[in-house]
Amino acid sequence: MSAPLKGKVALVAGATRGAGRGMAVELGAAGATVYVTGRSTRSRRSEYDRPETIEDTADLVTEAGGQGIAVPTDHLDPARVRALVERIDGEQGRLDVLVNDIWGGEKLFGWDVPVWEHDLDNGLHLLRLAVETHAITSHHALPLLLRNPGGLVVEVTDGTADYNRDTYRNSFFYDLAKTSVLRMAFSLGHELGPRGATAVALTPGWMRSEIMLDGFGVQEENWRDALERVPHFAISETPRYVGRAVAALAADPDVARWNGQSLSSGGLAQVYGFTDLDGSRPDAWRYVVEVQDAGKPADTSGYR
Repeated sequence: MSAPLKGKVALVAGATRGAGRGMAVELGAAGATVYVTGRSTRSRRSEYDRPETIEDTADLVTEAGGQGIAVPTDHLDPARVRALVERIDGEQGRLDVLVNDIWGGEKLFGWDVPVWEHDLDNGLHLLRLAVETHAITSHHALPLLLRNPGGLVVEVTDGTADYNRDTYRNSFFYDLAKTSVLRMAFSLGHELGPRGATAVALTPGWMRSEIMLDGFGVQEENWRDALERVPHFAISETPRYVGRAVAALAADPDVARWNGQSLSSGGLAQVYGFTDLDGSRPDAWRYVVEVQDAGKPADTSGYR
């Protein structure tokens, strides 16, 4: 089997579940050593109180063909993040890929709740989890990543720059968080590009994460049962799809062409030729604009 990332070292910050887990596993499938971090472990759950753990993710990385290493880390704690990077340096002596996927805000924002009615503590905590964690992690990890040329930083968000520029995203705090991550990738591109590294913002489409599937009362095996309630869910994708986007970027010797840009899993699939687990290529953000937001009936013809 091909292992284009054999010998490469990645850190997926926020890899307990969802996109983070999908990206970690696909980096492992490409042969990378992947450090996976989060706050949910087999001995202690985070406030999410869900069953997924970073140890489970690390095992999946190893089963896929890489080496998964779980390191419990609260990315709001600079000392813990510094210790994490020092461990990676001591054990590997390099860092080739940094994925900033820390989020943790599902329970902290209200849909269409204006800022003056929104719980302020929850909103501010959401911003700390979604923005401050990324800044702390980049501050400590980038010196190691820059030690060797060709490093890649992936800032994971929700929505492309074009879409989020013109679209209100759920609430003041959610909107601000997701737009801030897009801008972080743009800024990092300016700082990293001249130093031989690349930074991008990357969004999955409508992702069938563990939390999303639970919300619809389905499992991956019968996810289409949810279409009776939400027909546009037909465009959805697995977390492994955006994972394959990250693996493709990390293996691309010309990845610098994307520096500072906003990318999507569906858009990159058209460029690199990867598919989702079912062999399809869902292009969710084009579908959202041209079908869902345009008020048309659900029809994924030509979009996956």
